[in-house]
Amino acid sequence: MSLPMEWESCNQVTVTREALRHNLAQIRRRAGSAGVMAMVKADAYGHGMIETARVCAAEGVEAFGVAELGEAIVLRRAGIAQEIIVLLGLWPENATAFPAHGLTPVLLDATMIAPLAAAAAAAGIVQPLHVKVDAGMGRCGLAPGDIPALLARIAAEPWLRCTGLMAHLPSSEDAAATSTARVRGEFLALLRSLGLAETAGFQRHLANSGGIFHMPGQGLSLVRPGISLYGYHPDGARGTARLRGEGIELRPAMRCATRVIQVKEVGVGAGLGYGHTHVTRRPTTLAVLPIGYDDGYLRDCSNRAQVLLHGCRAPVLGRVSMNSILVDVTDIAGVAVGDEAVVLGRQGDDCVSADELAAWMDTISYEVLCLLGNRNARRYEE
Repeated sequence: MSLPMEWESCNQVTVTREALRHNLAQIRRRAGSAGVMAMVKADAYGHGMIETARVCAAEGVEAFGVAELGEAIVLRRAGIAQEIIVLLGLWPENATAFPAHGLTPVLLDATMIAPLAAAAAAAGIVQPLHVKVDAGMGRCGLAPGDIPALLARIAAEPWLRCTGLMAHLPSSEDAAATSTARVRGEFLALLRSLGLAETAGFQRHLANSGGIFHMPGQGLSLVRPGISLYGYHPDGARGTARLRGEGIELRPAMRCATRVIQVKEVGVGAGLGYGHTHVTRRPTTLAVLPIGYDDGYLRDCSNRAQVLLHGCRAPVLGRVSMNSILVDVTDIAGVAVGDEAVVLGRQGDDCVSADELAAWMDTISYEVLCLLGNRNARRYEE
């Protein structure tokens, strides 16, 4: 979450609610009859978990997905009434919180059956839970062959009820990945073998953002949009362009801007930043911007990234510092102290996307949004 600030921040993240609504509508177009579990973990990928959940709740999403128990409790205390599914973080010492707050944990194996059953019995509440199938990532859950025995153990507990089965696609960002169809087929086969393929009220969910768009007509009851809810495709700019060709447009919901704190002139041969990794080859006008790796603008942006000033691109010169960068504004007229500089999002007719910024950072759009969104002051607009 954003750090509490008792001072005015130099940097400002703006989240547009209408973009969230628009993206949710695009997701529903592909989801068909399936409900939507909006993924709001990691403080909604930097967009602010509570406000994002309120927007999605008002639009009628069926459930929310979070990583940890604390996130779920925050949502409940904020008035979110939909089912909240906690993907990780069920421990013996916090099992009582699940029936107390009406939350649904995901069981990864049999380890937590006894503590959760005891907590449910003490509360006098039949505790719903989902079970995770490891569909080939080697990460969380059990192999399909181990699921029947786990479900039998859960069924033997009168205070527990399995209400959902889930898996995760390992390569759904790649439209050509053969594993997506294979995993889907194996998951559906498991559901059929368990007699749960069409059970009313039983949640079956597999599709993340890539699966939603690459696997239409999946025949399951929930989809789990994450990055697509915030306006990006998991396959980056290629995926976004592919969707646009199919009549689906995602709108980035986040914009991050800072302000010029100094403008200065340097001559030829001036070394810039730590280590003088850039030496000027011409008389150069520099703008100093108060954003750096402490603010989520990583050192990988050094001598690579660009920001928008007066609607024009200004390249980053030298190494990114903890709280500042230098940009070349020699070819941009009239830059002055206080001018807005956009590091993520649109200014004028140009836009720096999270995909573009991710390429400069050698990472993915997910990390860009989490870094900038969770490290800077955040506000909302319609």
